[in-house]
Amino acid sequence: MYYCTKYPSPVGTITLAGDGEHLVGLWIEGQKHFTASIQEEMYQKDDLPVFDLGKKWLDRYFERKRPEIGNLPLAPSGTAFQMEVWRLLCEIPYGKVTTYGEIAKKIAEGHNRPHMSAQAVGGAVGHNPMSIIIPCHRVIGANGNLTGYAGGIEKKIQLLELEGVNTEVLTKHKT
Repeated sequence: MYYCTKYPSPVGTITLAGDGEHLVGLWIEGQKHFTASIQEEMYQKDDLPVFDLGKKWLDRYFERKRPEIGNLPLAPSGTAFQMEVWRLLCEIPYGKVTTYGEIAKKIAEGHNRPHMSAQAVGGAVGHNPMSIIIPCHRVIGANGNLTGYAGGIEKKIQLLELEGVNTEVLTKHKT
């Protein structure tokens, strides 16, 4: 059984989803793939301890206090490849960005392969079920292209600027 609660944020209403013990999703209202990783009906339940943890984490994040991802009981659902990409997203430091290509290069090296598709990485990043917590907003395209965020480019810019990233030096694309 899955539960959900709402959290008002500077980037819009956020839905947190959980199984009672773990957070399984976090989506900004209106983003692509909204709740796509939850195949069952979710029931509104605002008083779960895991939601309290998630809301406190978000409070700290929006107060620019750099909360640790490891402090949350996360259980996102995805393929082995997606999970590997999401793990690498969690390694991107607060206030820093990396590219789809750099993540692809790390995966290729980890599997002793000469190449990994940056587009495949982009697909996994785009289906991240835990926006903000698993920081997919910190991934940009080649040559500083600010592209590809399921919540919309403007929200990506807001999150990066909140973290102190100078987005003026990045090339903005509407997606």
